Amino acid sequence: MNDSIKPDDIDPIIHERVRLAIVSALAVAPEMSFNELKATLGLSDGNLSAHATSLQKAGYVEIAKTFKGRRPYTALRLTAVGQEAFRRYVETLRKIIEKGAQPRDEQK
Repeated sequence: MNDSIKPDDIDPIIHERVRLAIVSALAVAPEMSFNELKATLGLSDGNLSAHATSLQKAGYVEIAKTFKGRRPYTALRLTAVGQEAFRRYVETLRKIIEKGAQPRDEQK
């Protein structure tokens, strides 16, 4: 049986470094505001907005725009699809690490 891991097994949407950071932050918080994410990750408005939109189009992130008082408020959260995609992404990395840690004669 061939249990090798191929580059295509790694989710290309999550794998991009900024999107990975966004998804990782949202994986441990039920919701984060746009400004919280921006400050946490040290991103510009445009960079966060572009990557959040990519994640939204993939169905991984929900973006809710409302108002708090008279000020606009944007909140982001992982969807169930995004949570599962991140779980698979982490599991794929775990398999790669475990495979790399095996003695070479066990990898055949």
